Amino acid sequence: MKHSLVDTSNMELTEKVVTIKRVTKVVKGGRNMRFTALVVVGDSNGHVGAGLGKATEIPEAIRKGKEDAIKHLVSVAMDENASITHDYIGNFGSASVLLKRAPEGTGIIAGGPARIVCELAGIKNIRTKSLGSNNKQNVVLAAINGLSQLKTPEEVAANRGKSVEEVTA
Repeated sequence: MKHSLVDTSNMELTEKVVTIKRVTKVVKGGRNMRFTALVVVGDSNGHVGAGLGKATEIPEAIRKGKEDAIKHLVSVAMDENASITHDYIGNFGSASVLLKRAPEGTGIIAGGPARIVCELAGIKNIRTKSLGSNNKQNVVLAAINGLSQLKTPEEVAANRGKSVEEVTA
């Protein structure tokens, strides 16, 4: 996953906790309980990131997860009706998330983890399907991977040395 090149200084970031897991390590003296929190942050304006925080207390794990998520913010290419610019399949591990653009009025049609990512990215119209693994952490990371790979028609046209009309036709 590529690191954040997004300036976070003047962003209003909202956070959502996707999962909190209790992890137990058995040691000679008994069991060590720790917590792992998967947190997604976004500004509802084309930036979203996910992070993992681990600590002995839940609030501390969530705080660490939020800090990690801010470090891993990505930009999302969106079109004029708050959907994505083209269909794409994001992969992470064995989890794949199919992202399909949708017309105005469709809303967010997505399962739990992918829905949170889309909402915090500011996408209003999208259809998604989680393929492969249903592991929440991998589904979130696959969705973010897919959203970060999206390109605008302008970028594609510039890469190919063509006009935007030639690319979108």
